[in-house]
Amino acid sequence: MEEYLQIVPSELEIIKQDFENRNLELEKKIEQLEEEKVHLRLDINVQKLEAEKLRKGKRKAEEDLDSLKTDYRKLHSSMRTSGLEIQEEKAKVDQWKKRFHDAQAREDTLQKTVFESQSEKEMLRARVAELEKGLCRSRDSTVKLETSLHKIEELKGKVRELKTALQNSELRLQLLEADNERWEEQFQRS
Repeated sequence: MEEYLQIVPSELEIIKQDFENRNLELEKKIEQLEEEKVHLRLDINVQKLEAEKLRKGKRKAEEDLDSLKTDYRKLHSSMRTSGLEIQEEKAKVDQWKKRFHDAQAREDTLQKTVFESQSEKEMLRARVAELEKGLCRSRDSTVKLETSLHKIEELKGKVRELKTALQNSELRLQLLEADNERWEEQFQRS
């Protein structure tokens, strides 16, 4: 009977060690998730800065475009008023058109880059949300494991109480058997 009672505490010890190992693993995983979350937030900040640079570049391209349009209009009006040759004016117009198209191409490229940055920013936000959910689940698991450990400790206490009660019962049984033997001896003598 004592051997059986000795096995129970060792199994509880094994469960406790297993719980502690799992708890350590979960704590490491939580730390990793928090580090990933910090890195992703830094990436989002970098994306914001890049998006701001792209917006500034877009504004500059729009200002250049407006300036080119103004210059184009001035050139066009000066063509009418001045007596320059048509060939020279055509060359200038072609040059301004080329600049205008180049500015438009730069603006289109900047808009595309801004759109891609915004898409990447949204993906990073989704990843951060996913990591936060994983962190919450890990914390919930830790709480459940701590509750299990508490229950294990309670069971250990109950096992100790039962072991003590069993030992007391065995002692009482031995005393009763000794008393019984004495009574039988006295009974046989009489």
